[in-house]
Amino acid sequence: MEDVRQWHRDVRVEKALKALKKNGFATLLVSSKKEATDKILEIIPEGVLVGLGGSLTVREIGLPAALTERGNRVADHWEAVERKAPPEEIAKIRKLHPNSDVFVCSTNALTEEGELVNIDGAGQRVAAMIYGPGKVIVVAGVNKIVRDLDEAIDRVRDYAAPINARRLNKKTPCATGGYCTDCDSPERICNITTIIHKKPQIADITVVIVEEELGY
Repeated sequence: MEDVRQWHRDVRVEKALKALKKNGFATLLVSSKKEATDKILEIIPEGVLVGLGGSLTVREIGLPAALTERGNRVADHWEAVERKAPPEEIAKIRKLHPNSDVFVCSTNALTEEGELVNIDGAGQRVAAMIYGPGKVIVVAGVNKIVRDLDEAIDRVRDYAAPINARRLNKKTPCATGGYCTDCDSPERICNITTIIHKKPQIADITVVIVEEELGY
């Protein structure tokens, strides 16, 4: 049974990689979290400013600590939120993301057609993915691969967003009910939806697919 699951996963990964390349993205396929971090550190020069999107995936591979230990300057608003920094400090860190030398994040969904689908609450993550940083690195576990745009939107709205809202203790219907109701809550985390169909004209984006399940 595991061989069948592996075959199915490999087929989807190959489709996504082929489509991403066709759409203009650079790609990397790695087998583990450690390999992902090692390869990303090879791409990122020492000493440069690295912006980190709010991503469980990026933390699961251990990248924030690895960057800090190596001496990179890191703009990580997640860390600031966890230590309960003042709102103005968190806002200042977020504003660094589009101006970072390298921006690293995940994606909410990656279609087999090579499209990156994301839904944000504030928007600095999706903005930095599209325009501004010298280089963007998008890290995705195989669990983020979906068939098409419809499946991608469904995955984010009814799976990833409710889990994230609950993790963040947001007062939203999805955090209690487990699925999207298209609410009007002031703490709603689904305010901006972006679809990157092909690599933006002047962007430098590398998509790293990890052959493990990462993030939500």
